[in-house]
Amino acid sequence: MSVDREALLEAALGATAFAYAPYSGFHVGAALGFADGTIVTGANVENASYGLSLCAETVAVASAMKQGRRGGLVAVAVTGGGPGGGSSVPLTPCGRCRQVLSELAQLGGTDPVVWCAGGEEVLEVRLSDLLPHSFGADSFGRDADG
Repeated sequence: MSVDREALLEAALGATAFAYAPYSGFHVGAALGFADGTIVTGANVENASYGLSLCAETVAVASAMKQGRRGGLVAVAVTGGGPGGGSSVPLTPCGRCRQVLSELAQLGGTDPVVWCAGGEEVLEVRLSDLLPHSFGADSFGRDADG
């Protein structure tokens, strides 16, 4: 099943309303689309000690994992800016989030499309292009379950 791009982007934009960003004022929302049609969202959560902050994509992946999702990831949408979005350039996941998304994708053997929104532009790229030669369970010579 394919995921509707506009619905996923809308879900990511809606998630920005739940961001906790008192320090930067930069609200980010992410939406994960799964093969069964489920959408799981996340928003960034800042901390006074910036290194302890959580990105929207990581929050979404943690929520999906909490729901027992281990694969089936087919699409990701990311957007942000001020409250309600509004970045003038497309936002791509940071390096850490690319790795976190890759782990979930590898569990189902998928290479999700990533839609990065900003202004009037939506950048479309495959996760494997954002994170080529990713580190994963096969780096240890085994799968994620063993």
